[in-house]
Amino acid sequence: MKNIILVGFMGTGKTAVGKALAKRLGLRFVDMDDIIEEREGMKISEIFEKKGEKYFRHSEGMVARDIALQAGLVVAAGGGAVIDGENVKNLKSNGVMFCLFATPERIFQRTKGHTHRPLLNVSDPEEKINELMAKRAEYYARADYRIDTSDLSVNEVADKITEYLK
Repeated sequence: MKNIILVGFMGTGKTAVGKALAKRLGLRFVDMDDIIEEREGMKISEIFEKKGEKYFRHSEGMVARDIALQAGLVVAAGGGAVIDGENVKNLKSNGVMFCLFATPERIFQRTKGHTHRPLLNVSDPEEKINELMAKRAEYYARADYRIDTSDLSVNEVADKITEYLK
């Protein structure tokens, strides 16, 4: 079975939906950020702080290449993984890509107070969410399918993905 790749902005439900979907389908769930943290021996926020975003994006690319060599995974990709066209190419080479999206207001509600989100550790996180979402829209459009998670439960999103896979 091809991999199921979940992309989208932070706070759209990639991890929660990915775990539920993997359980439902009897597949293994992996989170690209967790793999990076394990390999680097530090949290994403520390990688950004100590080594910079460019280093993090390189690590993310290595993980995307490794995932493309496996099958039967449900993958939660980092929010910015799709910025690099090579990541998209690798992930889609052996997977179906779903973009989960939500309104900026819903994302803010879901992510406020999360200190592990380095890109939102700014004075005006709502403005940053809007700015990043606008910048990334063209990249998220590379997904095979799009699902608005703003007003859906985790199980409802998993239902929609399951329907698309039939």
